[in-house]
Amino acid sequence: MPEIKIKCQHPESLKITAIAVEKELQSLSDGIEQTKQRLHKFETKYQLSTEEFLRRYENNEFTETLELDEWIGESWMLKNLCQEVENLQVVEFVN
Repeated sequence: MPEIKIKCQHPESLKITAIAVEKELQSLSDGIEQTKQRLHKFETKYQLSTEEFLRRYENNEFTETLELDEWIGESWMLKNLCQEVENLQVVEFVN
């Protein structure tokens, strides 16, 4: 992934932006941890990894339920949160 560098004539503005990005990364990290905990509960209850569950679900081995939809949603959420972290981590602030 290409690296993004941001230059600014007013270093104070850059510091505020860098702090905002760091706060967002922390918030995303917290969200990832919470999502992983929810996924772990499903994996424990059903004795399946999320990857195995999704594979079997796509092969129609499960009857659709609200709980299984939540499991799918949590796996989707984890993927998206990780992608957002990856996108923010390529930003470098240069004075």
